[in-house]
Amino acid sequence: MRPFEYVSPNSKSQAIGLLGATWGNTEILAGGTDLLALMKDDVVAPKRLVNIKDIGDLRGVSSNAQGCRIGALTTLGELADDENVKKNYPALSEALLEAASPQIRNMATLGGNLCQRPRCWYFRNGLGLLPKDEAGKELVAAGENRYHAILGNQGAAKFVSPSTVVPILIAYGAKIRLEGPKGKRELPLEKFFVIPKTDSEREHDLRPNEIVTEILIPPPSDVKAAHYEIRQKEAFDWPLAVAAVALKMQGSTVHSSRIVLGYVAPVPWPSAEAEHILVGKPVNKETAEKAADAALSKATPLSHNAYKAKLAKVAVTRAILKAAGGAA
Repeated sequence: MRPFEYVSPNSKSQAIGLLGATWGNTEILAGGTDLLALMKDDVVAPKRLVNIKDIGDLRGVSSNAQGCRIGALTTLGELADDENVKKNYPALSEALLEAASPQIRNMATLGGNLCQRPRCWYFRNGLGLLPKDEAGKELVAAGENRYHAILGNQGAAKFVSPSTVVPILIAYGAKIRLEGPKGKRELPLEKFFVIPKTDSEREHDLRPNEIVTEILIPPPSDVKAAHYEIRQKEAFDWPLAVAAVALKMQGSTVHSSRIVLGYVAPVPWPSAEAEHILVGKPVNKETAEKAADAALSKATPLSHNAYKAKLAKVAVTRAILKAAGGAA
């Protein structure tokens, strides 16, 4: 690990003032479960770490008529155990419990989970976010790509968005709040994730001198939601495909729906095509499978990952049926 300066502010304004205007010079330390591994592997080498753990108003979960407010420093474990979350957003609680081992959940923060870097083995081995050889040929397209993107992969970015929690947050309609030297801003969580076109860009709509302050989830208002993920093994493992579904029913038919896929694209992948299939129809195996087919209709698998399209269809189908059945 390379030498670095360590600072520990106790307010948001102090933290923002200590951040740099360009990526690479400073990094934010929250739970540290991702950043420290990247530093040890020499993938990132910041000159300054800004520890935000002492900023108290970035912690905690609170609820009111407007919904649920989650501080960015709230750990995944604290959030999963919150009684309001378990009661009103059970699919989120389930996703949190599946997101990591107990040890990691007790350290990792929600803000850090949203900002974590790709698990792509090219990136993690120091070959860059959009790896190419000396001749400019894309390494992922021509190489080992069995865990890479099957949607949104037409450009150089072929990694998959790494958070298993984000799809269900998007399905619930979550928003994210950021704060920087120019003030505060808020955007739908799905807009926070972007597909970089150059190695100098990042995967998030987060400026180098901004911090994530909180996540807001609207009131559940009779939403039936479900999270479903497929892994290679039952023990903790990175998923191969994730699906999150939120349904609003009108009698026995779907009034509106959100269907969001994870681990299949460089960003969490909402599927308007699948949502359109469900509206005005009852939920059964046939309509669920049609929606799943629509969700993957634009998939363009790479040389070694066509299997992911089949797994993603299964995940979407089961998440829809699970949501309609009211299961957590």
